[in-house]
Amino acid sequence: MDINEFLTYNYTKILKMSKSICKCKQDTADELGHYVIEYFMMHDRAQELIDNNEAMKFMSGMLWRSYHSSTSPYHKLYRQSGKIYELYDSTAEELADEPYDIELDLTIESIQGILEDMESDTVEQWFRAKLFQMWLDEPNYSELSRKTGIPRTSISQAVNEAIDYIKTRVKDGTDY
Repeated sequence: MDINEFLTYNYTKILKMSKSICKCKQDTADELGHYVIEYFMMHDRAQELIDNNEAMKFMSGMLWRSYHSSTSPYHKLYRQSGKIYELYDSTAEELADEPYDIELDLTIESIQGILEDMESDTVEQWFRAKLFQMWLDEPNYSELSRKTGIPRTSISQAVNEAIDYIKTRVKDGTDY
C-alpha cells in the first residue's frame, strides 16, 4: 500500500485520533489531523512505516506531541496566537549564508520528543531528563552541583545516561 492509499484508507481514523487526543472543538482537531497528515506525507520514512504496520502508532505520537508540546512546530505555528514577532532579526544576515538543514531540525525535534517521553516515563528517567536539560544551559557539573545540591558525580552519571539513552533512541529510530 502506498502513502496515498494508506492516508485515504485511514483518513477518518486519523481525524478521530486527533479529536480524541486534543479533546477540543472539531475545527482544532481537524487542523491538527491535517497538519500531521501533511507532515507524514513529507517524512522520509513514511513508506517504511506503512510497510512495517507502524504508521498509525507513529502518527498518534505525532498528534500527541504536536498538540501537547509547547515546543512543537505545530504549537509555534498555530497555537501562539497574539505573539509578536520581530520583522528583522540581527542574526538573519549571518544565517542567510548557511543552507537550511532539515535533518538537523528533525533530529532536534526527535530529541525534544524523547526528552518529553523521559519526563513522563519513570522517576529515574525524569531525573536524567531534567539534569540533561539543566546541563544544556550550564555545561559545568560543579556549577550544577552548587545550584542543585546534587553531588557532581550523580549529575555527570545522569547526564551521560541521558545522552546514551537519547543516542540509542535516535539511532534506532524510536523517537516517535
